Amino acid sequence: MGQGRQEQVATSLAGAVSEEISARLAPVDAELERNYPGDPGTRQPVHTVYVPGDAFTADTIRSWGDQALATLDEHACDAASFAAVLGLSDELAGPVYERVRAKLQREPVEDLRVDFEDGYGPRPDAEEDRTAARAARLIAEAYAGGSAAPYMGIRMKCMEAPVRDRGIRTLDIFLTGLMQAGGLPDGLVLTLPKVTCTEQVTAMVRLLEAFEKAHGLRPGHLGFEIQIETSQAILAADGTATVARMIRAAEGRATGLHYGTFDYSACLGVSAAYQASDHPAADHAKAVMQVAAAGTGVRVCDGSTNVLPVGPTEQVHSAWRLHYGLTRRALARAYYQGWDMHPGHLPTRYAAVFAFYREGLEAAAARLARYVNRTGGDVMDEPATAKALSGYLLRGLDCGALDTAEVARLTGLTRADLEGLAAPRRGDLTASAK
Repeated sequence: MGQGRQEQVATSLAGAVSEEISARLAPVDAELERNYPGDPGTRQPVHTVYVPGDAFTADTIRSWGDQALATLDEHACDAASFAAVLGLSDELAGPVYERVRAKLQREPVEDLRVDFEDGYGPRPDAEEDRTAARAARLIAEAYAGGSAAPYMGIRMKCMEAPVRDRGIRTLDIFLTGLMQAGGLPDGLVLTLPKVTCTEQVTAMVRLLEAFEKAHGLRPGHLGFEIQIETSQAILAADGTATVARMIRAAEGRATGLHYGTFDYSACLGVSAAYQASDHPAADHAKAVMQVAAAGTGVRVCDGSTNVLPVGPTEQVHSAWRLHYGLTRRALARAYYQGWDMHPGHLPTRYAAVFAFYREGLEAAAARLARYVNRTGGDVMDEPATAKALSGYLLRGLDCGALDTAEVARLTGLTRADLEGLAAPRRGDLTASAK
């Protein structure tokens, strides 16, 4: 009854009311847009590999891949034996093992940092000068020759007084060397370790501004990662979350927050036997980092394990199971990147990542297809969930866990469609595929 009747629409407020409210909120709108621009939409590597400056060579990346393959050959020479170690299902065993081997042959390292901090230590100035210049030359040659990892850069010494000048000089030598070799590569990443206060972040910003000005680079061209390794970086003396203020102090240059498992744990008095990325202290720190970074475009990176897969097979398998479990745990908590300290960690890094995306592929694709086609189902998804589902598939594609053809077949969507769903406009609660 009453269907088809033309409804009478009535309002009580004058248009000026809405205009006044919009005018009042305009500064807040601008502030939100500035502070929370959303994810940059670029590829995030699944790991970061740290190599001491003196150990980095032109064939480091290939050498890590070859060592990882040799470890597989020796301790898990086929899909069945590898799956038995990690507890992979029969369905996943073959695809994961084959993709791991292919990845180690094609792209063994996704993100590499030449380390001038803890992994390098104090050296004579002349020696560190030469090592920094050499790192710049080798990285420039790798990008020019097509052998570079997707992301590469350095971890300088921190902004603490005893090593500040040395860290600044090393960064200057490295960046200047890259400029002289043809310019800064697109995959360049810089890491500032042991950040304890916002003033150190501001100092890094001013340093990068000075370099950009000296070379005529676009303001804001250089970004950097903030390494969280002290309690002061999480909670300030006044009770506020320091890490949130650090992101703001970076003035849009912060690209990531990297959790330092062992420095942070030691700072809190955790004994060496219990220093791990799944310790409650680690969970608390990363949760604060995650909330502070949400929506800012700054990505959170988990820490590492120092248990190396070396020695007899039983010992290697034990280390593999630990690393695999920690990586899977991190992925479930939305920490999509972590550190790897040894070539033997690469097989389980990629196995964990590939299993994570492959085991959820069909369910995620089906849910996304139902959402796009508005066909319903047993779950009522919203734009925010569609964003998460498409982001999940994109991450799987980027690392090599999934293939474009199989995702398209299961979803009916192109990569461009997925990217549109993964990055809806702020406040668009009705986002959907066109």
